[in-house]
Amino acid sequence: MIIIKIEKGEGLEKALKRYKYKVIKTKQIEELRARQEYVKNTTKKREKMKKAKYVQKIQESKYQ
Repeated sequence: MIIIKIEKGEGLEKALKRYKYKVIKTKQIEELRARQEYVKNTTKKREKMKKAKYVQKIQESKYQ
């Protein structure tokens, strides 16, 4: 749970901005979207391997 303490004299807009930043930083929205439907472990593994190959390809082309 994210807790935002509002300082004395601080505006609500600034507090909301800090809240939004914390939500993004802790990746809460990504986790909620991922939990909307069940994804099999093999599918997760396949996507992870696909991403690793993509990143490796980018890094190899960067050094050439």
